[in-house]
Amino acid sequence: MASIEELRIARFTKITKLKEAGMDPYPSSIKRDYTIKYVKATFENLAPQSEDKNISIAGRVIVVRGQGSILFVVLQDGNERFQAVLKKDSLEEKLFNLFVNTVDNGDFISVTGSLFITERGEKSILIKDWQMATKALLPLPDKWHGLQDIEEIYRKRYLDVLMDQETYNRFVIRSQVIKYIREFLDNKNFLEVETPILQNEAGGAMAKVFETHHNDYDMPMVLRIALELDHKMLMVGGYERVYEIGKTFRNEGSDPTHLQEFTMLEWYAAYQTLETNMEWTEELIKSIAKNLMGKTIFKVYDNEGNGVDVDVAVAWERITFGELLKRDADIDIETITLEDARVEAIKWGVKEDEAKKLGRGNLLDKIYKKCSRGKIINPNFITDFPGDLKPLAQQNENGTAKVCQLIIAGAEITNQYAELVNPVIQRELLVSQGKAKDKGDEEAMGVNEGFITAMEHGMPPMTGFGMGIDRLVAIFTEQKNLRDVIFFPIKVKSTKKLCNYIVFLC
Repeated sequence: MASIEELRIARFTKITKLKEAGMDPYPSSIKRDYTIKYVKATFENLAPQSEDKNISIAGRVIVVRGQGSILFVVLQDGNERFQAVLKKDSLEEKLFNLFVNTVDNGDFISVTGSLFITERGEKSILIKDWQMATKALLPLPDKWHGLQDIEEIYRKRYLDVLMDQETYNRFVIRSQVIKYIREFLDNKNFLEVETPILQNEAGGAMAKVFETHHNDYDMPMVLRIALELDHKMLMVGGYERVYEIGKTFRNEGSDPTHLQEFTMLEWYAAYQTLETNMEWTEELIKSIAKNLMGKTIFKVYDNEGNGVDVDVAVAWERITFGELLKRDADIDIETITLEDARVEAIKWGVKEDEAKKLGRGNLLDKIYKKCSRGKIINPNFITDFPGDLKPLAQQNENGTAKVCQLIIAGAEITNQYAELVNPVIQRELLVSQGKAKDKGDEEAMGVNEGFITAMEHGMPPMTGFGMGIDRLVAIFTEQKNLRDVIFFPIKVKSTKKLCNYIVFLC
């Protein structure tokens, strides 16, 4: 069997043959009257017309079979395929021989001819002329096996979508989901906005940041960890409903359900309540399932690759964070002290060094994730998280915040707030966060003076929402790994780390 390099050299030789025959292997334009999809859809009407006036189509050569005076060629355009038939007596002999001697699987060609149906009932085009559109230098993967190495699949996604119809369709679904979300919010009179990815300081979430440097201004900068603060400042300017679908970055651990670079949807609506926010969330996800996916039960996977059936059509239950910790860990979140929370967190498997750095809210959150969240299968709204864990939300008198998370199959799908708009309380909460950060809590927030100033100018009462698009698409397409719903995930150099990404495959 010839090596890849030997095949590549042979194709260079074929380029020379094309040039010697006067055919450009990489022309700037080609003949193409119709897409393959259109030809297939209108075949009955086009076929009689093509007998009088030949038509031209173009595509990638996927299969060439036959020998002697007749060849059958399968062309692919997008994800549509169509058969072209090459007969020695239907075009000039030199063109027939040039095709035989220069065309390989993977090449893009344009063919011109008339439509007909073969004796076996296959709709086809009889080639009367052809033109090289792009000469490929490397072969395609074996059509029966495709790409087998998981790292190569992520590194060469272009081949994965080309050879695997399921993968191709999965990313079409991703696009359709995002389009559906936009239409849903547009119909509720939201305005789509864009805010900076590169920022002076991070805010809007409790997370570690990616740090960088602005060379021209000679100052440190970070990649955003959330969209929230900019959106809420826009609300000060008079916009009543805004949303954004954009990239967000958190420099934290990665596994099959977490990525450091991900696509986030956030929306903010003035004069609306957290209750309305939850109603919209349920309406959106249920309608995507029913109207776009055509079903309501999905196989959803955890970090270990274990799948469970989730029915999004059932009634979405609601329970408070405190009720969960009382039920599953016998902890009263209203009375537990910081020191007791550290002790309990260590009992639940949090490392002692880590526990010493975390604030009370983060410690309780760690316990919740270990004792309760994994037990939640069908959609549940978890409400009233510890207030110091949610410093950007309205605070309840019992020390909790007016927030909720949508949990599906043990994973956080959304974060939703009754947004805090009191600048005095906001400053107090962020100052407290800053102290926790100084003591080693890397995920704690700092005081963002620009945000506080905007709030002091008057911020309307509002509710806010955040959701990872990648995780939602993974649910709807029943994928085990978020990297399988990302076109080009980060290339992982460490084999060990790659296994952490795909632990269920290693």
